[in-house]
Amino acid sequence: MSAMRREELVDTDCGIAQALGVVGDWQTLLIVREAAAGVTRFEAFTRELGLSRRALAERLGGLVEHGVLVKVPYSDRPPRYDYRLTARGEGLLPVLLALQEWGTRHVLGDGSLTGGLGEAELHRVRGLAGTRVPDVGLEAHDGTEVRLVDPEAWTVLFFFPGAYAPGSAGYPPRWGEVPGTGGCTLECVTYGRRHAALVGAGARVLGVSTQHPEQLAAFAAHAELPYRLASDQDGLASSALRLPVFRAGGSDRLKRVTLLVDPEGVVRHLQAPVTDPAQSVDDALDVVRRLATTT
Repeated sequence: MSAMRREELVDTDCGIAQALGVVGDWQTLLIVREAAAGVTRFEAFTRELGLSRRALAERLGGLVEHGVLVKVPYSDRPPRYDYRLTARGEGLLPVLLALQEWGTRHVLGDGSLTGGLGEAELHRVRGLAGTRVPDVGLEAHDGTEVRLVDPEAWTVLFFFPGAYAPGSAGYPPRWGEVPGTGGCTLECVTYGRRHAALVGAGARVLGVSTQHPEQLAAFAAHAELPYRLASDQDGLASSALRLPVFRAGGSDRLKRVTLLVDPEGVVRHLQAPVTDPAQSVDDALDVVRRLATTT
């Protein structure tokens, strides 16, 4: 069944109803999910989602009509198009993260709040090995844009729940009671201490959380970090990589995962779960030294 048209909805003043008029079924939302992960072409959507060509064409057309996707031609004869997320489409990404968190916690899980990885999340994260990281740009703590992939170096890409400068209004109430949240400061600081060795081995370090850039800037200054932290406050990276999240303090927080990405953007190694944040840094350094010198 195709998505409802906005004019067919009775509740014209309700934002939820109007949003459902655009993405009115689960298949349409999964198209947005795949677009966020870097899928752009018709055949690739068909392969990933298993939809019939007719159903896929109908839903892609609806998303283009509503400005969620834009068609970008890549072939004239025959006419072929990439379907890319627009700024309006990217506005749906926090919705996808909220659905993912709710489904993982309340449908796949027992409802408990945790920053640790469940079995379904571990399976999904480990499936990133050997895949290509989408070309996503985030705002770094110093105000610059930073990409997840560096074509000139390996990237130790670590995702963490959140770290705050002392005295800042940052940590949510009862943050320390949520399993898996402890160790962010230790992890970030340890990467700072090992930064020179990692650079010498051919890697850059990039830490990512869903905190605002100014919060990351305050922490980076406090901890005197020699590398950049990036803000995924809009869910671009977490949606693209389908990373596990949990909700605390009214915001989606990234669970701790580390990816080692080569200059081509391929995930060559990953750490999940990360149960010892400090040791994980030394482990990442060992892997960088081994892989970067053998390729």
